[in-house]
Amino acid sequence: MTQTSLSWRMATGVAATVLALYASPVMAGNEAEVAEHLIELVKIGRGVLSEQMKNINDPAKADKGFTGDYMSSQVVERFKKSTKLDLRIPNVVPQANLYLALVQAEKEVVDEAQPIINKPGISFKGFIPAVFARRVGEQFYKKSGVRMKLTGIDYRNANNKPDDFEAEVLRMFNDPRHPKGQSYVRNTMVDGKPVLRMMDPEYAGPTCLGCHGSPKGDRDVTGMKKEGWKEGELAGAISVVLPLK
Repeated sequence: MTQTSLSWRMATGVAATVLALYASPVMAGNEAEVAEHLIELVKIGRGVLSEQMKNINDPAKADKGFTGDYMSSQVVERFKKSTKLDLRIPNVVPQANLYLALVQAEKEVVDEAQPIINKPGISFKGFIPAVFARRVGEQFYKKSGVRMKLTGIDYRNANNKPDDFEAEVLRMFNDPRHPKGQSYVRNTMVDGKPVLRMMDPEYAGPTCLGCHGSPKGDRDVTGMKKEGWKEGELAGAISVVLPLK
C-alpha cells in the first residue's frame, strides 16, 4: 500500500468517527472560507468525472477502472494543490471533518454508480456531472446538515429549482452590472436558525453546449430539450446553506 493510500485511509477513518458527530454549526469568522472550500470540492469532483466521460460511455469496455477510491484520491490531491490544505492530515486542517464528509459523499456516489458505469454495450450511461453533483449534495446533507445544490433558472430537475433567495441572486448574476464570476454571500436565517448562504455563479462552457446549447428546443442525448445557451452565458450557480453558531 502506498503512503498516499495509507494516509487517505487514515483520513477517511478519522472522518468516519466524526461524521455522526457533525451536527455542530460552523464557528463565525471563517464560514465564508468554509463555504468556498466546499464549493471547490464539488467543482473538483465534477471535473474528475468530466475527464472520465469518454471512458464511462465506452460501450466496448466493461470494467472502467473508475471507482470511488479513484475519485476520492483525485479530489484530495487536487484540493491540496488548489488550497494548500492536505486532507490526508486532517488534524491540521480546520473543518477537516466537514470537508472529508463531502469527499466521502463523492466517493459513495461513484461507488453506487458502478453497475451502470461498468455496464458494456451502452454508449450513454446518464451518469453526468450534473447528476453526480445532485447526488453528492443529497448524500452530504445527510452526513452534515449542510445543503449544497446546483440551481438555475433553466433547471431540469425539480430538486434544482431555485428558492426565493436563489432566484433573486441568479437575477443579480445575470445583470451585466454584476462583476462576472463574483460569488455572493449573506448571513441570514432559515427555519429560524442562523445560516450563511453562498452562491457561486457558473457559466456555459463548451462541454455544456452539447446538451444545453443550440438549436433551442432540439432533443439532446438525454432526450431533454436544449435551452439554447451560448458559451459564456450564465448557466446557474452552486448554492450552499451553511448552519452557523
